[in-house]
Amino acid sequence: MTMPTLDDGHDITVGRGEAARVIAYRSRSGRAPTIVWLGGYRSDMRGTKAEHCLRIASDLDQSFLRLDYSGHGESGGAFEAGTISRWTEEAGEVIAAMGAKSVILVGSSMGAWIALRLVAAARRGDLPFSVAGLLLLAPAPDFTEKLMRPRLSPADWEAIETNGRLEEPSDYSTDPNIYTRALFEDGKASQVMTGLIETGCPTAIIQGMADPDVPYTHALELMDCLPQTNVTMTLVRDGDHRLSRPQDLALIERILRNLVADIAQ
Repeated sequence: MTMPTLDDGHDITVGRGEAARVIAYRSRSGRAPTIVWLGGYRSDMRGTKAEHCLRIASDLDQSFLRLDYSGHGESGGAFEAGTISRWTEEAGEVIAAMGAKSVILVGSSMGAWIALRLVAAARRGDLPFSVAGLLLLAPAPDFTEKLMRPRLSPADWEAIETNGRLEEPSDYSTDPNIYTRALFEDGKASQVMTGLIETGCPTAIIQGMADPDVPYTHALELMDCLPQTNVTMTLVRDGDHRLSRPQDLALIERILRNLVADIAQ
């Protein structure tokens, strides 16, 4: 695989007044559609899978884009102000600023939720680009309602109501995970798994069956919401939530390459 070449880093300001935040992104020019990396909760655009997708795009000479949501990585803004709607807005604004007209969205964990929200907005004509394909990795759409709400105790909810936030230990960082009341309220209003999700494009899902954060049954439930055609799921028997082992990255590469080839036909 050839060595990737990135454009210089860029940033744009999203929102106005007190809601303004500077969003950092990186891109490479190439063929359409643009492969767009949408990371997960508390991840950043320099993660293992993001770097691997860049290398794939470079090898295929596809244009590529990745960004940090507000409160993540190189972007400004307070993490605790973040919501699904806010982060979706930022992703849409960055894609538009890059000038991409057609994209393949690669959404990891929470990034899959944002990808599905972007598909809906694009199909409504609210965005200046179309979505040509989706690759969803350990997808966690509606995680606040479907995965978190059922397991939270009364004490957890009291903390959220009293303090506006809940802190939990993280398996991936020394800093705790922070879940705000605003995140839960917006998450409830931003659900996508409430009926048929019309994507209008080929969709591939990769899900680990040993994922401790997003059970594979959640991916199966998502499959029930997707069209009956042009949707595939690959279950990795011993795969965890990160899907970052060499064999996982090889699988992501194979499926992403196939998706690009199918769209080009």
